[in-house]
Amino acid sequence: MTRVRVTAPRRVTTGAGATASGAGYTGSGTAGSGTAGAGRGRAAGEARKAAEETDAGQVFVRALIRSQLRLGIVVAAGFLLIMLGFALLLGLVPGLAELRIAGLPFDWVLLGAGIYPVIGLSAWLYVRTAARNEARYRDLAGER
Repeated sequence: MTRVRVTAPRRVTTGAGATASGAGYTGSGTAGSGTAGAGRGRAAGEARKAAEETDAGQVFVRALIRSQLRLGIVVAAGFLLIMLGFALLLGLVPGLAELRIAGLPFDWVLLGAGIYPVIGLSAWLYVRTAARNEARYRDLAGER
């Protein structure tokens, strides 16, 4: 099996201010002379490539991948535990499934109004922590 490395497209600046991947786009989010953000983007790409090619850089990349995997497993396990808790609550508390709130069964209300905030909180925590992990990696790799 062949391993494939996915990278961002490289932008080559021409003398007229156009780039190979888009007219006038410099990589800094603005259209312009073609030289304003090109050096900054190239330096970050070279730092990333150098970090991945060294032994220490490979250790940093593996550590980032492990931390992101661990985060995903923890968030998924926590979400599943909360769902299991909801199911156990409905199964073990007698009469709770027959309870009605505003004409709706309690289990519907619990699943309809109780689970969506849990999903939102899980997603927010995951994104926040993943961004922190990536920021730590960038600091270790020497990128800014």
